[in-house]
Amino acid sequence: MRFGVLSARLVLVVASTGVCAAQVTNLSAAESNSAVPASAAAKSSSPANRRLDASIRLGQGDLVEVSVYNVPELNTRARVSDSGDIDMPLVNQVHVEGLTVDEAEKVIEQRLDHGGFVRNPHVQLFVSEYTSDGTSILGEVARPGVYPVLGEQRLFNLLSAAGGLSPAAGTSITITHRAEPDKPVVVAISRNLEDHPDSNVPVYPGDTVMVRRADVIYVVGDVNRPSGFLMDNGGKLSVLQAIALAGGTTSTAKLSGVRIIRKGPQGVAEIPVSLKKMLHAKTDDLPLQANDILFVPASARKIIGGRTAEAALQMATAVSVVTLHP
Repeated sequence: MRFGVLSARLVLVVASTGVCAAQVTNLSAAESNSAVPASAAAKSSSPANRRLDASIRLGQGDLVEVSVYNVPELNTRARVSDSGDIDMPLVNQVHVEGLTVDEAEKVIEQRLDHGGFVRNPHVQLFVSEYTSDGTSILGEVARPGVYPVLGEQRLFNLLSAAGGLSPAAGTSITITHRAEPDKPVVVAISRNLEDHPDSNVPVYPGDTVMVRRADVIYVVGDVNRPSGFLMDNGGKLSVLQAIALAGGTTSTAKLSGVRIIRKGPQGVAEIPVSLKKMLHAKTDDLPLQANDILFVPASARKIIGGRTAEAALQMATAVSVVTLHP
């Protein structure tokens, strides 16, 4: 701010402790409107917000709120200009573009102290709107991309902006905060986002949101609809559920020869499955793992028996025709 904006005088008060505080009286209406609300000041001191804001650098268009401890007349709400500056009372323009929140606070403190306006000032800066950076939404969403984050944004809002989850979306999302790249956060989701309201966490500029693809299992062999199936039921799928998704077994399936083909650290393993006993509730259903192959073989005996029955039926039909039409 320039001295011409002041509508009255500047009073310097020196306390007994030797701390000099700048007090501006009778501020203009425009100045008084820029005061930082108490709620914003409290929010800026939140440990979680301070930690996540630590590595985010200010840029053009960001809206910041600055408060000076014990000197409310210097509280300011300003947007970073095209030249990367904000206007502050007494010290005029302060260049903050490219600085972190902590760095910007120190620069403002130095300007106030070196200018003789406030001795040993304590400055807090809160970014109420980031317009210079966005959040990357990747993976299984309709429209992956970078989306702007204005103020505090929530995960579900950003997923909605990205067109929602794709049909292949899994049951978890990984959020990597730019301020804490080595501490990714995994949150649970479902097709109906309202089932997990606690997963609607804050998302910050520079974060990366990865919507992982659902795990897949494969059912092949003598089933009606062999295919790959998503494990979108909380990441769980059993043998009987997979058989049901595949439309059941055919009439020639060898139920005693079903097996799971699973690739592990030690190589490929085959796990026998007593499907016939499962269907008669004589043994427990087995859980499947991601990328398992459930193989249902064909029974040669049933195939031969089926062909024999078909041939017998054809012969009987022929005899009937000859009998009816000698």
